[in-house]
Amino acid sequence: MKYITDIKQLDLTQKYNYADYLTWWFDERVELIKGYILKMSPAPLRQHQKISMKISRLIGNFLDGKTCEVYTAPFDVRFHKKEIKNHKSIFDVVQPDICVVCDPSKLDDLGCIGAPDLIIEILSEGNKNRDLKNKMMLYEENLVKEYWVVFPKEQIVQVFHLENEKYGFPEVYEQDSIILSKVLAGFEIQNDRLFS
Repeated sequence: MKYITDIKQLDLTQKYNYADYLTWWFDERVELIKGYILKMSPAPLRQHQKISMKISRLIGNFLDGKTCEVYTAPFDVRFHKKEIKNHKSIFDVVQPDICVVCDPSKLDDLGCIGAPDLIIEILSEGNKNRDLKNKMMLYEENLVKEYWVVFPKEQIVQVFHLENEKYGFPEVYEQDSIILSKVLAGFEIQNDRLFS
């Protein structure tokens, strides 16, 4: 197996699969959407990480003793279109900020294969368009039941629920509101706690 140690060795206009992705040993973090490489932003700002830790800690505490598990980036989520789940048939690999997986059969040593039940993305200046458009379409297409988008600057959280295989209009949680999850019945977060 030939390893790629510099992203410059790749043609960013070419399509790749997960088998290719596993040979990439360079420092840059990337994701694959429809086989195309998307470079991830540099390390997120401290506020981004602080919010991520708060949410993942609260979810982790809520899930203690339950079947569902919470994971934080970097953690590969691989979507596949066919029943065949080999590395060459996977063209979508993302690293959500936070995800919750309730079906243990979707977990392996490499991460998650198939749709997590809940995905949370915390927006940074460099990833707004990708998370609000490309990733949202990918998550909807792969039937992620619940998708949260956190806007640190605006202190807002949008929650999309999958209904009839589509995301409708989001529930918008502003200051002084309580964010509720349908996927994690009984789980709630006070919006103000996330941004304090």
